[in-house]
Amino acid sequence: MPVLQEKRRKRRAVVDSDVCVACGCCVKVCPKSAIHIVGGMWAQVRVDQCVGCGKCAIECPATVIHIQEVQI
Repeated sequence: MPVLQEKRRKRRAVVDSDVCVACGCCVKVCPKSAIHIVGGMWAQVRVDQCVGCGKCAIECPATVIHIQEVQI
């Protein structure tokens, strides 16, 4: 009988760039340096580096970052 594989899930940070104020708080707390500020306008997450720990979302004073589960 074939073994069914579980779909693996990964968490990652997602930034609402329309309301991000580019304060940089998320950049300072990211343990993997997965976030950077683009053109002084908004934060962007490097999805290949993000481990989904949630520290950025907790620290964001504008509450524009949330953690999302994605299937891989």
